[in-house]
Amino acid sequence: MKSKFVAAMAALLILQSAPVSTPFKTALPGYRYEFPRDHFSHPDFQTEWWYYTGNLKAEDGHRFGFELTFFRVAVDRDAAKNATWDPHDIYLAHLALSDLDGGAFYHSERTNRSGPGITGVDASAKRIWNGNWSSEWSGGDQKLQAVDDRLTFALRLHPEKPPVIQGENGVSQKAAGVGHASHYISFTRLKTSGRITLQGKSYNVSGLSWMDHEFFTHQLEADQVGWDWFSLQLDDDTELMLFRIRRKDGSVDPFSAGTFVDREGKSQHLRASDFSLAPQQEFWERPDKAARYPIHWKITIPAMALALDATTLLASQELSGNSKYAPNYWEGAIVLKGQKKVSPVTGVGYLEMTGYDHVVQFGQ
Repeated sequence: MKSKFVAAMAALLILQSAPVSTPFKTALPGYRYEFPRDHFSHPDFQTEWWYYTGNLKAEDGHRFGFELTFFRVAVDRDAAKNATWDPHDIYLAHLALSDLDGGAFYHSERTNRSGPGITGVDASAKRIWNGNWSSEWSGGDQKLQAVDDRLTFALRLHPEKPPVIQGENGVSQKAAGVGHASHYISFTRLKTSGRITLQGKSYNVSGLSWMDHEFFTHQLEADQVGWDWFSLQLDDDTELMLFRIRRKDGSVDPFSAGTFVDREGKSQHLRASDFSLAPQQEFWERPDKAARYPIHWKITIPAMALALDATTLLASQELSGNSKYAPNYWEGAIVLKGQKKVSPVTGVGYLEMTGYDHVVQFGQ
């Protein structure tokens, strides 16, 4: 799912102020995926995002996490509006760098309309961009670039496995009802190399990244207040995506789900009853006390005899929005340690937690 909450909230807030008159397609079972077409824009759907996260290490051992995300939210499809600045779509982007050994977290956000090429998605150029933040496809690889006053990075991501279609029968169902779902594609193991410059110091880095791409029109319900989402890359060359959706009454929604990807890239869908995500009594609280996030989790999948501890090297990894279109959420690099059958297992990953903000919650 992935700052899916942010895009969903943005869609709600934008549409409240500028209702969309044209109906959009919904995510329905049986969708026929085609690549490279489905790596790029789907303007017939209301909301879409391209989401990159990763754990990287410099040559001297210095550890970093990064996030670069691009969102498209439809505003108007009136064909009569053809002026350059008419906002048919709003494009949001988030950038974050976790200096895990330096103990610092940097993040920034952008909200733009396409205008004269300021932001957009171009399948012919194989490019997604928002200003000087971009993702560009080159052969089978993806090249990321981001420039900020405090940091820059240029990374090349090479897929070690084919893309995974999340969910069942072409849809990742998030709630009861036809179309309350997304079309959801993941690259679960991207070998990554490149350069990070932070506060004037440059690092040659390498590691693993994860990429999610989702498009949909309807997804969560008003009584679903947030979620906890994990992307896990284990040292035995397997991966897991797991999410639990939380309801207002404190229960876990039965539409919570996940996916296991084996060494060869074959995926297996997991239902909510197949796994457990249990927060432990370790938290990071915002200084203003408006949000409190669990930062230590126990993850178990009994059928795989898998038990993991998920912790973080940097407790403060909250992206706090500076605009009404950007709710607060915690998104950060995590480390994994545990047991798989009779063998010890370690790994890295990313954790996203939404709906813990006491001020802004989905559905309010």
